[in-house]
Amino acid sequence: MKLTSPEFENNGFIPKKFTCQGEDINPALVINGIPDAAKSIALVVDDPDAPMGMWVHWVVYDIPVVSRIEEDSIPGKEGMNDFGRKDYGGPCPPSGTHRYFFKVYALDAELNPEEGLTRRDLEKAMQDHILAKAELIGLYKKH
Repeated sequence: MKLTSPEFENNGFIPKKFTCQGEDINPALVINGIPDAAKSIALVVDDPDAPMGMWVHWVVYDIPVVSRIEEDSIPGKEGMNDFGRKDYGGPCPPSGTHRYFFKVYALDAELNPEEGLTRRDLEKAMQDHILAKAELIGLYKKH
């Protein structure tokens, strides 16, 4: 499986539009090579460079099997991010350049949990259901 975005290259800078300094909306994502057995997609966006350790920006699950997640969309059930919200929280690093990991998982089942799962809850629910995983890394530094 491969994850790309028409908005930025892997290890490239995320445009300001998709950050706290812009419209704070999710970028479009394109998923290629989804296994035929996939029943749902899950998505996690996190920042390992945050001062307090891993910071979760977006958690989405029970996404229908689609090859594209549109810009500024809610593609599935949203979990709780580290901003304390059930939505996309764009890059907003306090200092320096941070890496943002967009991770998609093809799952062999719909998880059907309630909305509001944390990333840890989702990881537990996905155990034994992951068919494939892909990752896209974007960078951002406040200007």
